[in-house]
Amino acid sequence: MGAIESAIAKLRDLIASGELAPGDRLPPEPELAALVGVSRNTLREAVRALIHAKVLDVRRGDGTYVTSLEPHLLLSGLSFVVDLMQDRTVLELIEVRRILEPAAIALAATRIDDKTVNAVREILERMRNAESTEELIAEDVEFHRLVIRAAGNATLESLLDALVTRTSKARVWRAISGGGTKAWTLAQHSVIVDALAARDGALAQAASTVLVAASDNWLRHLLGDTTLPPAAPIDSGPLVLEKPAPRKRRRRASA
Repeated sequence: MGAIESAIAKLRDLIASGELAPGDRLPPEPELAALVGVSRNTLREAVRALIHAKVLDVRRGDGTYVTSLEPHLLLSGLSFVVDLMQDRTVLELIEVRRILEPAAIALAATRIDDKTVNAVREILERMRNAESTEELIAEDVEFHRLVIRAAGNATLESLLDALVTRTSKARVWRAISGGGTKAWTLAQHSVIVDALAARDGALAQAASTVLVAASDNWLRHLLGDTTLPPAAPIDSGPLVLEKPAPRKRRRRASA
């Protein structure tokens, strides 16, 4: 391990152990360099790397501070990395999304409030009225962001935000080339909304799985990938939300 990597590791350990907590100001450079056991030049390079990673923040005229270390900060660079992935690597992104998003939407169904359900319905209505593919995809991305946020897990939200944004490009290709795709997509989103309103996590997860699987399978088909994982066909019909039959009340036996 080089000197800079060693300094980064030691600074990370100071933060992880709580010696430097979120919001704390770093000690003066000579003191911190002695604490870490490196030269001041090496320390500057290590600090610069942690600034780029959103672990540290420079306040001009005030000093360098540990950031809030919130997931949206620490994982913000993931979107940049994800955008660099090309062609078949996108399949891996959709595969990861295929694992995480249905679970997140199932969790959202147990935590979502009525106000958010109504907001999701409004987005679905805007999707129905979208006049262009770009407008439809933009509303689609917002739909998924809002639902995932309702799961109440900031780390999961940050991970999926990068995946949903990147894989939305694949959905643009699909929408442009696939006849009848919009109607199917709207129907599947409608099932998700109804499942959220009913607080039915199992159905919300199933509907999300079918939706993401369709994009996955379509893109694999487009790229000539013959290793399709078992899931929904390229254009499977939408799920149907059925209301449970009312339970019959038992009559009490007369004494």
